[in-house]
Amino acid sequence: MSKIQRGKGTTRANAGNEQEIDQKIKRSFTEKTWDETITKDSWMVFKIMAEFVDGYEKLAKIGPCVSIFGSARLAPENEYYQMAVDIAEKITEIGFGVITGGGPGIMEAGNKGARNGGGKSIGLNIELPFEQHFNPYIDKGFSMDFDYFFVRKVMFVKYSQGFIVMPGGFGTLDELTEAITLIQTNKIGKFPIVLVGSKFWGGLLEWFQNTLLENGLISEQDLSLYRVVDTAEDAVAHIKAFYDKYTVNVNF
Repeated sequence: MSKIQRGKGTTRANAGNEQEIDQKIKRSFTEKTWDETITKDSWMVFKIMAEFVDGYEKLAKIGPCVSIFGSARLAPENEYYQMAVDIAEKITEIGFGVITGGGPGIMEAGNKGARNGGGKSIGLNIELPFEQHFNPYIDKGFSMDFDYFFVRKVMFVKYSQGFIVMPGGFGTLDELTEAITLIQTNKIGKFPIVLVGSKFWGGLLEWFQNTLLENGLISEQDLSLYRVVDTAEDAVAHIKAFYDKYTVNVNF
């Protein structure tokens, strides 16, 4: 088999049409000089460190919080948007703040509910070419912008004592599987994970059961790492019951 030809800048589709190669893919095949490595890749380390330091300094003082994950694309008319508002408001009533991704959709709903309930409302925004912008319900001083998804995910996990997962796309699935994996591998405590919407999550959970478990890729006990609910009341009740068991007293 012949090697891939580098440096051509175009690729030929099966139909024979010439197309421009995505610039990021093209750059990945370009050998960097020493100067390019020093000026770009090495300095990137300092930018990553700065995001971690800024995140740690701001979030260290937020107190106990629950992260709410979900799609940026769901409008206020959507049933899950209003449910996220209700969940967040009820979360603050039992003494927790709310962390979201800071954008529109479910994230906006989470911050809106936290604001309605008088609790802390934190937004961890990510710079994207579409969809994402700060919502207006985030507390001043707790609105943060990230360039790197992995730094942002560390902040979600490090400063959350529970996770509410509303319907969403690839980003929501990424956040869900990150939390499950870290709990499964004992890298973080066994914090409660609540999936809202049995109809929405049903297909994925069947795949967990019938494909992952059947092929020995997960254990039976891994299926107990999350709870599926259909109401705001049940979502918050699961969080509360978990911490009542440990007699945790929150302080705001």
